[in-house]
Amino acid sequence: MARTRIIFSGSGGQGVITASIILAEAAALHEGQNAVQAQSYGPEARGGATRADVILSDEEIRFPKVTQPNILICLTQEAYNKFSWIIRPGGLLLTDSHFVIQERKVDARQVEMGMYKAVMQEIGRPIVFNICMLGTLIGLTRLVRPESIMEVLEERVPGDFLDMNRQALELGLSVASSSA
Repeated sequence: MARTRIIFSGSGGQGVITASIILAEAAALHEGQNAVQAQSYGPEARGGATRADVILSDEEIRFPKVTQPNILICLTQEAYNKFSWIIRPGGLLLTDSHFVIQERKVDARQVEMGMYKAVMQEIGRPIVFNICMLGTLIGLTRLVRPESIMEVLEERVPGDFLDMNRQALELGLSVASSSA
């Protein structure tokens, strides 16, 4: 694996930072990888721009910020417009078709998925959109095993919401497999 640099971007309230923390914990605690996670918020807590960086590596990680991601997830048009140009050539740019119109050509694999639409149709609660996105990411990249994500969810999510999060993770995996 060597080193994978990921940027999750969107707006406050979409769960971008939570998803990045879950991925980093799954990699570090359940997959034996080195992982760091850093985040930045826009001017408002909810609705403002958010960005979270995750680095996964077999080796020591000396700097926690990502400048050229291998994987970029953009969940708003603003995030796409701001970050799409920084993706590493040959990387993966994942967007949600409900929130983002891919307008520019980048030297990366651009994947547009209907994750939000799937969540609203199958679960009806946008609160788990971030977990569906995480499932889609894992399904496309195999960065960690879905079981590792589930173990972190079991530790972090209140019992009443665990089944809904499990559904969202599985939904994301199926969204990813439908693109293959």
